Order: sequence, then structure tokens, then C-alpha cells
Amino acid sequence: MKAAQVMNVVRVENPGRAYRLVLGQEPKPAPGPGQVLITVAAAGLNNADLLQARGHYPPPPGASPILGMEVSGTIAELGADVGGWAVGDPVCTLMPGGGYAQFAVADAGSLLPVPGTVDLIEAAGLPEAAFTAWTNIIDTGRLAPGETLLIHGGTSGIGSLGIQIFAALGHRVFTTAGSDGKCEAARKLGATRAINYQTEDFVAVVKEETGGKGVDVILDMVGGDYVQRNIEAAAVWGRIVNIAYQKASKTEVNFAPVLTKRLTLAATTLRGRTPEQKRAIRDVLRTKVWPLLGTGIKPVIARAFPLAQAQKAHELMAKTGHIGKILLQMP
Repeated sequence: MKAAQVMNVVRVENPGRAYRLVLGQEPKPAPGPGQVLITVAAAGLNNADLLQARGHYPPPPGASPILGMEVSGTIAELGADVGGWAVGDPVCTLMPGGGYAQFAVADAGSLLPVPGTVDLIEAAGLPEAAFTAWTNIIDTGRLAPGETLLIHGGTSGIGSLGIQIFAALGHRVFTTAGSDGKCEAARKLGATRAINYQTEDFVAVVKEETGGKGVDVILDMVGGDYVQRNIEAAAVWGRIVNIAYQKASKTEVNFAPVLTKRLTLAATTLRGRTPEQKRAIRDVLRTKVWPLLGTGIKPVIARAFPLAQAQKAHELMAKTGHIGKILLQMP
């Protein structure tokens, strides 16, 4: 194949616990109807990437098997029936796969413009966090004006952006983090109270901070014993939304308080949603959240690695000690 027809990608060798990420080449993709081809500037890392490399989270049918669910870059080519965008536009986007590469195909319905207030590389840390935080807290959690919110993992990519968004929208946002330094970072992002889960009981803290009421909406990716503790921390008519079960997906639960407090327990994923469903989320983000990016809200970036150092990037993410998003930057 000619050089112009191939691109550098990250491949997964030996999928499983001892997987390896190596640089290779694949054919350069072409956009289909309703799609665009993006010259990738950077790709954001997510826990789903680690799970896929370990063989636990395959991409949806028809999606690229290449890792990477969010990128930033410029539009290189428009597919048929794509309007409102032009070649050269700086964009960031959510995608079901294909981000760890020099070029990536994305559905036009998931594209968002990169505002002048955000660096093109850093913009790769926006899509997954924004889509996930908004649809789970607003669409599923039904957070209403004046209600309180607890986001676990406050210095994760989702947590760090979610705190900023919902604090800016006027909500009291509580969060948990694993060190005093992370708690201080979360407070600087706008958290009303950051709780060090190593030394404090988040149930007791949120009860004290809310006068015994508890919080209205909880976004959780921990699972395990947090399922029961979230139930205890929730207010009457509260909504608890799980987006992952990093600690455990099986646990013993007393459902009596769910009944007496009239709680809603929900769990959702984003990756397998239809292009139409993602477009609906994108449209709201562009109206409600993107204008906030010019007011000091921006993605928190822990570190950007060169594409060839994807293995080191994954190793850093697996240690969970970072604050914000980890990125892969293209050559």
C-alpha cells in the first residue's frame, strides 16, 4: 500500500491481563454517509480502553476494533449527506472505537466544535466526560434546579468536568476522592465539599452537609459496597445512577430503604447507544454546556503521551493516582 493509504495505529497484542500496546499500520479509513474523517490531534483514554485491551469490553457491532472512544482534531474529509461542517474545522467527538490512530471516522451527529478557549489537544478530554456526565445526571438522574449532587471519583475525567459543569449551573456538588491533594483539586474545580474516602465516611458527611436530608442525585462508577452506602446517602425521592462497577458488580443489598425513601436505582452505558441517541445528547451539550467553556470551564489534563507510548499511558491510568484526563498525542 502507498504511504498515503495507511496510517499509524495502536494495536493490542496478547489481549488479556498481560496485554501489550504496540505501534502498527492499518489502512486509512474513508467516511461513509453521515460520517466525517478526522485528522486526529489527540485521543482521550478511558477505563473502557483498558477493559477492551484485557478482553472484557468488545466494541459494538460494526465499530472499529482499534481502541479509543474520543478524539480531537480537524476534519479531513466529509462523507455524503454531511452538512454544517467543512474540511479544516477543529472538532472533538465521541466514537465507539478507532481513536488511537492518525485518522478516525466519526458520525457527524457526535461532532462538537472546539471553541477558541480550549486547546485542540486538550479538547480530546471533553467528549466522553461531557456526554457521560450530562446524560446520566440530567437525562437519567433528572437533576432539577436547586437539587444537590454527589459525584464519586471527583478527579477522574468525568468527575473533574462534571463538577465544573454542575457547579456553574448552580448546584451544590459533593464529591469523593482518595487523597487530601485530590480533594483540594476537586474543591478548586467547584465542589462544595470534597470527601477523602480513605479517612471520611461520605454517607455521614453528606448527611451533615445537607441537614440530614441526603443528596438528590448520585453518580457512581465504583459499585461494590458503595451501592448500599449510596442508598443510605440519598435523599427521599433520590436517584442513583451507576455508570460502572469498578469495585464489584455483585454485593449484598438491603432494599428496604429503597422502598421507604422511594429511590430510583439506574445503570447505563453510553458506547452502544445509537447515533440518533448520541446526536440528541450532542445537541443539548452544544446549547447548554459548550457556552460555559468560555467562562473558565475546561478539561483537566493529567498528561499527554506520544502515540508510541500508549502502553505507558495505560500503565499510568491503571495506577489511578492521576488527576483529570490522560491523552495520546499524535505525531
